[in-house]
Amino acid sequence: MTLRALARKAPSWLWPGTLASQLIVLLLLAIVVAQALSIWIFADERRIALVAAARDSLLSRAVSLAELMEDTPPALQDRILEASSSRFAVFWLGESPLAPEPGSSGFEKRLQGYMARGLEHGQVVHLNIHADEKRGPRRWDTDEHDHPNFRAVPRKERPQNLRKVMNKPEDLSVSIRMTDGRWLNTATSYRPPASALIPLLVQPALTALLSIVIIGVAVRRVTRPLKDLAACAERFGRGEEQAPLTPSGPREVRALTSAFNDMRDRLTRFVRDRTRMLAAISHDLRTPITSLRLRAEFIDDEENREKVIETLDEMAAMTEAALRFARDEAHAEKAENADLGAILEALASDQQDFGKECAVEVDERIVLPCRPVALKRAFRNLIENGIRYGEDVSVHVSRQGTEAVIRVCDTGPGIPEDRLKDVFEPFVRLEESRSEDTGGIGLGLAITRSIIHGHGGRIALNNRPDGGLEAEVRLPLWWPAP
Repeated sequence: MTLRALARKAPSWLWPGTLASQLIVLLLLAIVVAQALSIWIFADERRIALVAAARDSLLSRAVSLAELMEDTPPALQDRILEASSSRFAVFWLGESPLAPEPGSSGFEKRLQGYMARGLEHGQVVHLNIHADEKRGPRRWDTDEHDHPNFRAVPRKERPQNLRKVMNKPEDLSVSIRMTDGRWLNTATSYRPPASALIPLLVQPALTALLSIVIIGVAVRRVTRPLKDLAACAERFGRGEEQAPLTPSGPREVRALTSAFNDMRDRLTRFVRDRTRMLAAISHDLRTPITSLRLRAEFIDDEENREKVIETLDEMAAMTEAALRFARDEAHAEKAENADLGAILEALASDQQDFGKECAVEVDERIVLPCRPVALKRAFRNLIENGIRYGEDVSVHVSRQGTEAVIRVCDTGPGIPEDRLKDVFEPFVRLEESRSEDTGGIGLGLAITRSIIHGHGGRIALNNRPDGGLEAEVRLPLWWPAP
């Protein structure tokens, strides 16, 4: 399974969303897995090496002591052996061997051969290895619980610290027959060093810490211009004037920023040219329409005169609406914080002054960044459409997560399901599904949708189950900081 598939299946709280966090998590996983495998493979190497070195050292010391004892007066032998002993190894001379028989395993034979080659007098070597890490501490109260080789040593020959040495997880017993018939006995215990957990954890912890710092600095250098680019694109999409971004960061990010600046300039020029062209056409049409209306007054046929004048009036209204729309686009309003409930209540109050039924219900006070005049125009279009076709209009305002939800409901005949999206297109009128006395020219909902989208919001129309139409508007409660 790929990392992408794992990320999809992981809970949202477990898999971070930012690029820096994802890189850090993936790197930490790689470090943990690599260190865990390394510890699993190499953790025992140090212990094995130390044990092997200790064995070799003690065996060499036993061989040296055996040679030294051959040339040392008996009065000094005990003092030398006592000085050579430690808490891990005990040396003494006795009449019986600690290891009664030579070792039979291949490893024991190799060690016995190694020691025999170091002995110049041809002494016999017995070596027994007793490694049983699973056995626990023994009781030394009676001989029945003693080490197997410990029973072979007469009590009078046992050194004081022999029991302590033989009561260890790993035991090595060595007996070297001296030329005088006595045995140089060596009892050793190899205790592996304690598990060095802290040193094993310090290295991965330092590696992870340095990796997090390095990745954080590197990713911040990449993501900071990307965040600025995303915020600028969001504001530009709402129609705000934006200064060109200064390219920064890696070469690829600088190239992306430059491409965005070029695209922004081209789109701005394109929209301005089309807006100016629309305004110029609408303005120039006013004169011929007025001239045609004056000429229509001289038509003798009254019926034809009225139809021509009605058509010319409709053309004049369309021209004025297009010109007004172009002016609004050409003079963008600056954004500011506004009380959404206050805007809607003011619109409802205006309708109530004209004797219309319009009620506003606000669950809580919502202040959001917007262009108040433009937003007021958008909601005025929705409310007036609802009153025109349904008489009674109710407006409900609520907060859902990071969005403000505004529902404008009327009691009219509604719209056919297959035409719900068509009404947002410019100059589209649905007289066959609504009232014949529609008024307007079909630009109201197009302008409304343009304004809502310019605020980063969404608008949708739905037929209510109990009759009437519902316009649902969703506006974000925040905009990216400039």
